[in-house]
Amino acid sequence: MRIQYLGHSAFFVEAGKLKALIDPFYDEDIKQEFSLNDVNTIFLTHGHGDHIGHTKEIAEKTGATVIANHEICLYLSKFDLQCHPMHIGGRTNFPFGKVKMTPALHGSGIETEDGVVDGGNPGGFLIEVDGKKLYHAGDTGLTYDMKLLQREHVDVALLPIGGNFTMDVEDALIAVDFIKPKIAIPMHYNTFPVIEASPEAFIEKVSTAHGKILTIGESFSF
Repeated sequence: MRIQYLGHSAFFVEAGKLKALIDPFYDEDIKQEFSLNDVNTIFLTHGHGDHIGHTKEIAEKTGATVIANHEICLYLSKFDLQCHPMHIGGRTNFPFGKVKMTPALHGSGIETEDGVVDGGNPGGFLIEVDGKKLYHAGDTGLTYDMKLLQREHVDVALLPIGGNFTMDVEDALIAVDFIKPKIAIPMHYNTFPVIEASPEAFIEKVSTAHGKILTIGESFSF
């Protein structure tokens, strides 16, 4: 499995039949780092604009299937996008592997010209392809439910550390201890002043996993 960091909480994931974007909110200049033509799946953790990002544009161009909660899929259906709705705790087999939607403590309202639309419950995703497991926590505060993920034997966990809207470094370290992934990668930091955080401080203090920082555009295979 190869993951490529696109900034904020956005990642490109390539494994077997899967060529996916997770929460595709990124700067325009990052497009050169991956091919939109390769994208067949888009994962959306919740409805906020800095996570839905370029979903409509990408799905219209590629025909990619959007995997999100039921309410987000209802919203996207008005644009005739291909969607697969899920909800918290659901696990589903796909041609590329398995996906489980996990809990997150956050909001999910979708801002539109007509006001805020219900975006259902926020979540995260546990993505399994060829025996490799990737956990994207989405936007979330620390939750004891994360301890259940220890049983999943997660290879790589992508965790927010920016604080204010999500876990900060201190709580993300506790999350790592709960989940016990092999590798922990920080995300959702330094995009805006209010979520400034030090990924180096996170990496230095991780004790139950190998901590790794990805710069924007950088890839990592496991």
